[in-house]
Amino acid sequence: MKKNLLIVLSGPSGVGKGTVIKELLKKGSYALSVSCTTRKKRDDEIEGVSYFFIDKQKFTELLDEGGFLEYSEHFENYYGTPKKFVEEKLTTHDVILEIEVDGALQVKKAHPEALLIMILPPDEKALRERLLKRGTESVEKIEKRLSRTEYELSKKDLYDYRVVNDDLAETVETIEKIIEKSKSK
Repeated sequence: MKKNLLIVLSGPSGVGKGTVIKELLKKGSYALSVSCTTRKKRDDEIEGVSYFFIDKQKFTELLDEGGFLEYSEHFENYYGTPKKFVEEKLTTHDVILEIEVDGALQVKKAHPEALLIMILPPDEKALRERLLKRGTESVEKIEKRLSRTEYELSKKDLYDYRVVNDDLAETVETIEKIIEKSKSK
């Protein structure tokens, strides 16, 4: 019997990771890892579904206990993938992690079998438009996110696959084919 796959999806803010993942979840039998974060909850987010929202003290306690598969500080907040949550989900499903590049590389180092897929924007203009359209942050915060894009894209060659998100349906289909191919190895 094939082992379930740990799938890591990354890419710059605004590239459409969340939308791609929603489509994958509709089509396949995947479990989505829910990360812990110390950032404030957005109005449309649900505790335990979008994130586990915790304070910095609780985050530090979990970190000290070895409770994260990966973690990082990103835009002045901490994010971490709870190890126990992922391990439980992997017993029954392929698990998708939506994490930033440094965390993805931590996962790959600890779990070389993990499948890393970077979702790329068609261009910077499209990325800027998506972030503005989202309407969840100030222009200043959007500029800060865009300034990190160059760094994130500099890591793309460390990923197993790179997929340009220009057309949602094509992007989802391409990722599904990559996952199928990886599972058949």
